[in-house]
Amino acid sequence: MQFLKDYPRKKITLQEIEQHYLLKDYRELYDFILSLIEQELISPIKSSGRNGKKPSLYKSYRLKISLENEKSLQDEVTYVFHPLLNQEYYLTHLKQYQLDRESILKINNFFKNKRELLQKSTSINERSFQIFTQEKFLATEGKRLLKNLGLSLEDLNLYETAEPLAYFSLSKKTPQTILIIENKDTFYSLRKHLMSGKTTIFGQEVQTLIYGGGKKVWKGFCHFEESVEPFLLHELNRFYYFGDLDYEGILIFEQLCAEFYCEPLVSAYEAMVKKATHLSLPQTKEGQNRNEKGVFFSYFEETSQMRAILEAGLYIPQEIVTMSDF
Repeated sequence: MQFLKDYPRKKITLQEIEQHYLLKDYRELYDFILSLIEQELISPIKSSGRNGKKPSLYKSYRLKISLENEKSLQDEVTYVFHPLLNQEYYLTHLKQYQLDRESILKINNFFKNKRELLQKSTSINERSFQIFTQEKFLATEGKRLLKNLGLSLEDLNLYETAEPLAYFSLSKKTPQTILIIENKDTFYSLRKHLMSGKTTIFGQEVQTLIYGGGKKVWKGFCHFEESVEPFLLHELNRFYYFGDLDYEGILIFEQLCAEFYCEPLVSAYEAMVKKATHLSLPQTKEGQNRNEKGVFFSYFEETSQMRAILEAGLYIPQEIVTMSDF
């Protein structure tokens, strides 16, 4: 049963047991699973459901770990851990240490032999590969291990990364006007509009379009200076926002302008409302946060029609306007 004792996770699937032990038929697999349960090596995870065969078996099992080498594990934590790794959690959770041991020793080795690499800041995935030779491990399972060891991501000298901002510029002149677009289709349509020789959008001259991508825009603009060319950082540039007319779109704008000054492109929203006047509008998605603070509406002289649409549980998608409207 060494395979089960050395298995690196707390749970194992029926398929993994079957593939490892290569039993000759289903009846032998069934008897084997029952014997493991009787020996208290595994216990069924009932929420995993049954496999549909007769007699049926559960699809997943929880491993019952025994500490045959408890003293050696205790000594390893006490004497092998680097001084910067806190021993307390694993000394009182040796079964968990047995499960985490392979990854913990990689962290320990990094601190013992490669700690000089921490002098240079790097991204989380790059650091993860340095430590575990798995680029995604640190952002997922690795966070739990660090916490158990009394470490944080900051202790690994990391810098944050965000999705690069996608933008299109007609000109690099400064100062200039920049329009942030919530949705991809509208971004591409407006890009085509500008590339066709037009210079204004709903009466506003625009030199650069930025694709916000909905809620993702917040992260992108947290790293704005690192994501764009210098001409977009000119202090006299003016930023506008244009998105869906729904509570979510309004909150995206209000959260963005709380951190990064911009205004709604009033003429674009007015064009949306005008075009929607005699249309049957779609229902607002359930569960939208309606706690807008009034910042968005403060830019408009007339808000009653927009508010009436929202209060009726309806919304106007940005895609209501097309190339012929711009």
